[in-house]
Amino acid sequence: MFRTFLIFLTLLFAVTTQAKEIVLEDGDIHLNGRLMLADGHQIQDGVVLMLHGTFAHNEMEIMQTIEELLNEKGYNTLAINLGLKVDNRHGQLDCGITHEHRHTDALHELGLWVDWLKSKDVKRIALLGHSRGGNQVVWYARDNPEELIKAVIAIAPQTWDAKSEAAEYQKRYGQPLSEVMARAKDLQERGNGEAAMRPVGFVYCKDAAVSADAFINYYQDQKEKNTPSIIDQLAMPVLVFAGSEDDVVKSLVPQMNKKLKPGKVDMVIIDGADHFFRDLYAEDLVDEAADFLGWE
Repeated sequence: MFRTFLIFLTLLFAVTTQAKEIVLEDGDIHLNGRLMLADGHQIQDGVVLMLHGTFAHNEMEIMQTIEELLNEKGYNTLAINLGLKVDNRHGQLDCGITHEHRHTDALHELGLWVDWLKSKDVKRIALLGHSRGGNQVVWYARDNPEELIKAVIAIAPQTWDAKSEAAEYQKRYGQPLSEVMARAKDLQERGNGEAAMRPVGFVYCKDAAVSADAFINYYQDQKEKNTPSIIDQLAMPVLVFAGSEDDVVKSLVPQMNKKLKPGKVDMVIIDGADHFFRDLYAEDLVDEAADFLGWE
């Protein structure tokens, strides 16, 4: 038993020593990410740039599991945390802050990380995102068709429908979304978009303090927020993963079925997986992802 414990510690040390925290400056905000190099590889060989879901972080289970499984298959990874207007943010976002971040901030931050990878002479990048992060990497890739970005992997990416969103908001917070949106737009039109509305229901946060600009950015109706609407506009191949038991993005599979173009837009449905692809479902996902990338 003691020998087994020593082997475990050795393996744990070997994995941890490969991880390196990278910090970038974005104005007054420090952004952080975890770089993990696969055994025998250098950063120049290529990196899978990974983005978490709504208000989450790079240490959540799905991010860590996929990161480790990709490393085992010889892929370098850089799992980042969105700043969300919080300096050096780690862990789940605190609902108690004044929310000034925007859904589209991720596009800017992804660009900063891509530029950092370029500065390290990385020869190829794949973008990978989960849930809201899946939408954000697809949106970024559509707007930045760089040759360096070879592929995109969207795991249970966000879908969006204005009527459904309004109904969900009413159910969750007991208030019409249109009323809060009208307040926010009035502030914005009067040049007070940075003013905080409170208390306001906001994404997962009840009774939050939210700037008018932030509220509008998250809730305004835009086709780009519905990932299947733009999935076929990418210059590089994209692979979408769906879980058969996912009750978060319920319309993903039927919408994606209308967008599939073999070799350009593909989808894999993991039977039995929910929105977070836990345990063996993550292994199935990474097996498929590695085949799709084909870097090794």
